Amino acid sequence: MNKKTVVLGASPNPSRYSYLAVNRLAAHGNEVVAIGKRENSINQIPIIKGQPSEENVDTVTLYLNAANQKEYYDYILSLHPKRIIFNPGAENDELAELAVKNNIEPIEACTLVLLSTGQY
Repeated sequence: MNKKTVVLGASPNPSRYSYLAVNRLAAHGNEVVAIGKRENSINQIPIIKGQPSEENVDTVTLYLNAANQKEYYDYILSLHPKRIIFNPGAENDELAELAVKNNIEPIEACTLVLLSTGQY
């Protein structure tokens, strides 16, 4: 099933987990919106700079540390995702509390593991 996913902290560097996540999400048939510091691409998927308007977002998966997430709080909440995945190193109690208050499920997990085990 296609779960539109915003990857926040996307990197064109093949050694980064966000790069792997973008590729694997797409390989599993999910629509991927990759947002990073600089415009670039991961294979055929553009990395967008900024905070593009998106609708019908199922998941926001975070590859930014808590300090770098602050500027995206309002943006993430405005997407009204069903869940936010806090990948290892991206854990953030403040944003998790905001998520719960906005009826968004916060999950501390690894997107790559969820995909590989069929739990995504």
